[in-house]
Amino acid sequence: MTTRREILTRSAAVIGAASSGLLLPQMAMAQSDKVRVGFMLPYTGTFAQLGVAIENGFRMALNEQGGKLGGREVEFFKVDDESNPAKGIENANRLVQRDKVDVLVGTVHSGVQMGIHKVARDSGVLSLIPNAGVHVATRAQCSPNVFRTSFTNSQPTLALGKAMVDRGHKKAVWITWNYAAGEEAFEGFEQSYTAAGGTIVKKLGLPFPNVEFQALLTEIASLKPDAVACFFAGGGAAKFLRDFHAAGLSKNIQLYGSGFLTEGVLEAAGPAADGVLTTMHYSDALDTPRNKKFRLDYAKTFKAQPDVYAVQGYDTGLLLIKGANAVKGDLSNKKALYAAMEGATIDSPRGQWTMSKAHNPIQDMYLRKVENKENKVIGIAQKAVADPATGCRMG
Repeated sequence: MTTRREILTRSAAVIGAASSGLLLPQMAMAQSDKVRVGFMLPYTGTFAQLGVAIENGFRMALNEQGGKLGGREVEFFKVDDESNPAKGIENANRLVQRDKVDVLVGTVHSGVQMGIHKVARDSGVLSLIPNAGVHVATRAQCSPNVFRTSFTNSQPTLALGKAMVDRGHKKAVWITWNYAAGEEAFEGFEQSYTAAGGTIVKKLGLPFPNVEFQALLTEIASLKPDAVACFFAGGGAAKFLRDFHAAGLSKNIQLYGSGFLTEGVLEAAGPAADGVLTTMHYSDALDTPRNKKFRLDYAKTFKAQPDVYAVQGYDTGLLLIKGANAVKGDLSNKKALYAAMEGATIDSPRGQWTMSKAHNPIQDMYLRKVENKENKVIGIAQKAVADPATGCRMG
């Protein structure tokens, strides 16, 4: 049992150290020598596979550094966010208040992200967004301690309009679910397509997650546009691809989309996806030494093929490594930490990218064409695409 004399002796030692010029934060760091990283990701439900891929990619980046951040060991904490926005604040607080994490990594679902975002802004904890594309996080509610390593919902479609017009498709119908991600993707499409000289014949929508597309496909057929552009993802995207093809529309109308239309659904869509064109910041088929090495190393480590979510998790790790190395592991040195992350150039499997003043990637968008169940890169739709960061007061 610790005696009163021992307590007084230790207290005197601390006071003496402080008066002799040693910094107390350094002492605290020495006593708690591990960086505490919290994952708030979906580990069950529809997005479980995405959460696992993000964590795998993040851990792989750290493993390449010997499992350390700025020379310090790392301790991980995990919370299943269940893709449930109603629990977003509660779950984020578990990591910040209970587990005292230094860094919070999450998440996939934009609704859940807003819960994390509130906690991050209130607490000041470093928050890294490895997927959720919700605009406000790096626009009106941008924050010095919040960094996104993925995309905004409108970034892929900001590169879509010119690619369509360049191929002679000047009259298009837009279709999506009536929800935030669909509206934000439309923003990018509308801006880029009209600026390139295209005309949006009609904007169509249906409630999320409704997949009864037939009535809208019949309307598209009657409108006879040059092309259809859309935002769908997951199982709904696979069904839309199959229904579009079954309705005979693919014979005369070129289908375009934000890259999530064909990401991870090509097996389910089958031949119906052939010939579909999308814009995206990554493709499995990127023919670069960097991407090939990443894919080989990931497959060896996790016995699975990496996807865009794994790349985003990996890049989240790379960004944190840049910051942590710059401050030699002292993440309490926030000014220097954030400056290093803001100025970082990330050598990613997707290609090199930099961070905008609003803390969102400035990155190339690839034009991809589905051939034999593969998103093949046929060119760069637009280089160095930056989100407009509307309303952000940083920088």
